[in-house]
Amino acid sequence: MTRNLFRRPAPSRLVVLGAALALATPGTAYANTVAVTVKTPGATSGPASANSEISSHADCSSGLVSGGGINQAIGTGSSVNGNHVNGTAPSSDGTSEYTGSTGVVGTDVTHWLGIGGSGGQVNASYSTTPYAMCFTSNLINHTQVVMNKANAPTAGATVGLVTATCPANTRLIGGGARTTPGNTGSLKVVASFPTFNNSAHSFGAKAAADGETNPDSWTAAGWDSGANSANYTYAYAICSGSGINVGGATVKVRYTEVSGPTTGSTGQTATVGCGQGDGNLVSGGAAISGGSVTTTNFTGPGSGGDHLNGSFPSTSGGAAVSDGTTTAAYWTASAHTGGQSSPGTYTDAWALCANDGV
Repeated sequence: MTRNLFRRPAPSRLVVLGAALALATPGTAYANTVAVTVKTPGATSGPASANSEISSHADCSSGLVSGGGINQAIGTGSSVNGNHVNGTAPSSDGTSEYTGSTGVVGTDVTHWLGIGGSGGQVNASYSTTPYAMCFTSNLINHTQVVMNKANAPTAGATVGLVTATCPANTRLIGGGARTTPGNTGSLKVVASFPTFNNSAHSFGAKAAADGETNPDSWTAAGWDSGANSANYTYAYAICSGSGINVGGATVKVRYTEVSGPTTGSTGQTATVGCGQGDGNLVSGGAAISGGSVTTTNFTGPGSGGDHLNGSFPSTSGGAAVSDGTTTAAYWTASAHTGGQSSPGTYTDAWALCANDGV
């Protein structure tokens, strides 16, 4: 008997088929419920004295921090080279810092610190502005902070690297970095970036590259032009909470590297953003480096005085976004040299883009 290959399916089967097609339609069953509102109190004047730091904070009135940033206005006088990032990090209350025992140090954190430092000279126009990325998701409704630290760098012009890794079966959604003590004017954060705790990434020494998905760790790099045995560098990973099935959630990395700054007392910026289909911007990172940070182990910039002036959510043109922004899609790194030339120096920026698959 010849089979009728063109037989029309029964109506009940058509309904099932239609339902299956609806499930496969992007934006219907697989809509992304991740949303972020950027909160910032604006600029706080300072630091106002040499070899000091100032801490300011941004706070989420709703949602949880998935990350955060800092932007420092650069002065206009000869002391411009001394303004640098000492920390961009989570806080339990907007004042306290996670600098004690390592491991999971906080849950459902809603505060972010921006800590600006000064060198041997200061300028009256210095200011420090923190940014909190206030995150909501129907899936990832709890978060946890993992901290790791290292007694480094203790020698001049050497990198102090430390990596914090999320617990198994969680998703990294952001991170931060901190250096102490704050009264060592030459000590600063020169990198804060997503990575992986695997051999391909030298267990955090190589950064996550453009297009990679689901990094599980965050690396911080401290840098000091002098030697100080008391120096510490801290890395913070912001991870999804325990017990959440994140199998359908994807975090995509976007990354760019720009040559410079290489001339003394000059700056450079790099901006990168989330593309269509990447998900929404939830956090970002920045570095001033020796370049090729996604293919070789991280190396410091060309001069001991080089530093970061900012790592913050921005427009496509690199301008910091305003308080209450809900459409931020780009992240900008702002780097600056000290008073000396800095050959072979690069500015790096990362954006983390999340889709919770809900």
